[in-house]
Amino acid sequence: MNTPVVTEASRRRTFAVIAHPDAGKSTLTEALALHAHVITEAGATHGKAGRKATVSDWMDMEKDRGISIASSALQFEYAPEGHEGEPYMINLVDTPGHADFSEDTYRVLTAVDAAVMLIDAAKGLEPQTLKLFRVCKARGLPIITVINKWDRMGREPLELVDEIVSEIGLQPTPLFWPVGEAGDFRGLARVNDDGEAEEYIHFIRTAGGSTIAPEEHYSPDEALAKEDGAWETAAEEAELLAADGALHDQELFEQCETSPLIFASAMLNFGVHQILDTLCTLAPAPRERHSAPAAVAASTSAMDEVREVGDDFAGVVFKVQAGMDRNHRDTLAFMRVVSGEFHRGMQVTHAQSGRSFSTKYALTVFGRTRATVEAAYPGDIVGLVNAGALAPGDTIYSGRKVQFPPMPQFAPEHFRTLRAKSLGKYKQFRKALEQLDSEGVVQILRNDARGDANPVMAAVGPMQFEVMQARMEVEYNVETVAEPVPYTVARRTDAESAPELGRQRGVEIFTRTDGELIALFGDKWKLAFIEREHPEFTLETLVAD
Repeated sequence: MNTPVVTEASRRRTFAVIAHPDAGKSTLTEALALHAHVITEAGATHGKAGRKATVSDWMDMEKDRGISIASSALQFEYAPEGHEGEPYMINLVDTPGHADFSEDTYRVLTAVDAAVMLIDAAKGLEPQTLKLFRVCKARGLPIITVINKWDRMGREPLELVDEIVSEIGLQPTPLFWPVGEAGDFRGLARVNDDGEAEEYIHFIRTAGGSTIAPEEHYSPDEALAKEDGAWETAAEEAELLAADGALHDQELFEQCETSPLIFASAMLNFGVHQILDTLCTLAPAPRERHSAPAAVAASTSAMDEVREVGDDFAGVVFKVQAGMDRNHRDTLAFMRVVSGEFHRGMQVTHAQSGRSFSTKYALTVFGRTRATVEAAYPGDIVGLVNAGALAPGDTIYSGRKVQFPPMPQFAPEHFRTLRAKSLGKYKQFRKALEQLDSEGVVQILRNDARGDANPVMAAVGPMQFEVMQARMEVEYNVETVAEPVPYTVARRTDAESAPELGRQRGVEIFTRTDGELIALFGDKWKLAFIEREHPEFTLETLVAD
């Protein structure tokens, strides 16, 4: 066991921010960076009083629409007040909020150790929040719950707690309870292990919320004198929840049964450093990861079933992204370090192909800003430049062989053909198609009848098509035309079923880039009819376990 690596891993905190669209994820991401003193002034989503776009939203479409449509990795150091020793290394991944990009978010959740679930104070739990929570629960990811936008009119805090308990079976355990109702956010009551409000943290507004909000700290008696009924209400509500058993238990938190609860306003920078402090003190450090069972069984050589953080280097790729640097036209493979020490230039093996390659160009990424990384440890996110053979879900390693489970893949529900407007741009079209396909922006389906110049795009949501076309135009100077096709359902099939299946009316067979045979059906009723009439056909959903 490599003790220095274990020590470095122990100070890593790697987490994702998840929420429904417009809950304030990107604003919170930048507020966290502000409180870590990585930036000196926070921006906000585009269009709010002319303030600049958030540092994590680097794509033009994100800036134009004020939403996140691609995951973005930020890394910075942070030391809570009173912390002794080395500061924590924070690896924060801001995920897409729009449901059309759920697949990208799901991939991110395979690369983190915890999640911050952001909930709008006025809207409460929303469909995308519920969906993402279930993924965290299935993966055993501990969740810290943040009720955001408490500076605006919203619901009662106890009502929001009840909704979380009843809708998703997660028990919030208040650590910082609001003083003042929604829309009158005065500060936070720090709640101790017994559920008592032991300190009042009063926030002072700054101009536009662009800088860190100063804090004033008061004892309970001083808080009662200063805030009167607002403090008394906060203290009573905290005690009421404690009497109902809503107390923090680290073991239950790590089992995703309970969730530390914090109220905040990311826009005003209220409650932000409390979120960071909670992540540092309660969120788990990187841990061991299990190999894919199928890979273990198929291997003819000795393979570790579990990779401990102090073992030889291993990492998993969770995202591939091009177009982040227009000057260099390169591709970044985002890798989560799982075990061991990574150092730039080291020779590693690609588990899926068995090929060896050198990691000559490795970067840490802060939004669109890059810096060369010389060394990284478990929990860190590293961008490998122009590692063209890597795809989401791939494993790279040194020493004893390991291969981690593949990334989940969603069943597409929307399909369109894609072609270049100009035949003279066919070469650029092919290059762009190959690159964006490798990133997983959409799934690309081909067959002989349509040819390479007119493939079918398959996506979870229609906005993915817009991203595909916009990036082809901006990054590759190729204008494209997308047209609908008469299909709504996709299933995986095999070489034995494909010939006869393809002769059925309302069915078309394609080959996906990874070699899988995909059958498209006009609608679910057509699929049901064929399944009933031809039970011998192989028809499987496209969602990976």
